[in-house]
Amino acid sequence: MKWKNQVTFKVYGDYGLFTDPTTKMGGEKMTYQVPTYQALKGITESIYWKPTLIYFIDEVRVINPIQMESKGIRPMKYNDSSASDLAYYTYLKNPCYEVKVHFEFNPHRPDLKNDWDEHKHFQILQRAIRAGGRRDIFLGTRECQGYVEAVDYGQEPGYYDNYESEIHFGTMVHGLSYPDETGEDQLSVRLWRPVMEKGIIRFIPPKECQLVRTLKPMKAKAFSYSSMESAEQLFSSLEKEEKL
Repeated sequence: MKWKNQVTFKVYGDYGLFTDPTTKMGGEKMTYQVPTYQALKGITESIYWKPTLIYFIDEVRVINPIQMESKGIRPMKYNDSSASDLAYYTYLKNPCYEVKVHFEFNPHRPDLKNDWDEHKHFQILQRAIRAGGRRDIFLGTRECQGYVEAVDYGQEPGYYDNYESEIHFGTMVHGLSYPDETGEDQLSVRLWRPVMEKGIIRFIPPKECQLVRTLKPMKAKAFSYSSMESAEQLFSSLEKEEKL
């Protein structure tokens, strides 16, 4: 489905760690085979974010073969700097993805309605993608540096393009539902069962997730329009930078 405010980008790196929470109990971490909806949303927010917008990940295309590599890591014990235990983290090796994403204005933030400038935000997002993002990009965790590029979606050959069978990944975390996006005073986690067809995973919207669990009470973060740079101001400053 083609959304009005849909953009595409490519994100890649040497390693990725989209942690399966069930593997963290003993201090070790193992990655999911593919990125979660929440991880891709976080990458998009690192490219360009404002509380006015909510990003929706439409689909991801897996370009490189799914490979894993384990490394021995010594996590820092902050209460005892003289000791550390050896833990094994299992990373994705050479992950590379093409992402389709669109944005909508946050209906739960009517106080920011003066910043609902659709055209300007769309142009700024596209420029931020071409610039490689406005903040550092990480593939799941901070030690996995990522890189963003503009891309013509579907043009680059992918490893699974001609794979005839569906690939099922079982039950995975879809994402987190924060109060500033849901209007509810709680933090919840969403689960789903993704399926990959010819290298493409099509995400269901957060509201369609049937497996939802409340984690804890939480209040929405407060933002003031007066303390924000408007889309008009930001667009003008970016235009000046490009002319320099």
